Amino acid sequence: MARPPAAHCMGVGRMHLPDGIVPVGLALAGYAATGLLTAFALSRIRRLPDPRAAVPRAAMLTTVFFAGSLVAIPVPPASVHLLLVGMMGVSLGWFAVPAIMVGLFLQAVLFGHGGVTTLGLNGLIFGLPALLAFGIWHLAGRRRPDLAALMAGGGAVALALALFATLVLAGLPATLDAGAERLALRALALAHLPLILVEGVIVLALVRVLRRVAPGLAPHG
Repeated sequence: MARPPAAHCMGVGRMHLPDGIVPVGLALAGYAATGLLTAFALSRIRRLPDPRAAVPRAAMLTTVFFAGSLVAIPVPPASVHLLLVGMMGVSLGWFAVPAIMVGLFLQAVLFGHGGVTTLGLNGLIFGLPALLAFGIWHLAGRRRPDLAALMAGGGAVALALALFATLVLAGLPATLDAGAERLALRALALAHLPLILVEGVIVLALVRVLRRVAPGLAPHG
């Protein structure tokens, strides 16, 4: 996500955990958890009336996620980039999980954005918020579409930030100054507060535009 101003967190590539930032055991647990999450998402996809119908949209949005979340915007004392997980969750539903995993894998392999050993943990940081956005939209999108879109986009960023901070703190070596790390994470959180609103507006704009110009492609609550 962002580069905090100090300490161990300086090694974190934006909101993607890089290789070597967490213990091996935690990285393996991340792979196990994300594997289960992806398997569950795929099982739900197979239950859809026509799973193949959503594949072109999933492919297109995977490309948008892959490219869009690579762009960094300097917000002192950190650099922020769009996460787009709310957009993915609202637009793709369960398809968001495998789509995000493909995007994260390509970012790690092609650009070193995140790590291969931490791909499982990064999958949780991005996948769970996407499902939160999907859940919010599914529950409230039909009755209060504008509010649901804002909450889905903003809530997804807030959850991603909380997961990121939790995993960084959980992986801290005992030799490091925990106080300095918490300070760095606070700075990171402050830098990303505007992103909560920005991504909420992105999801709101997406929903409104699709309903106006392509109702068939608009996500339904």
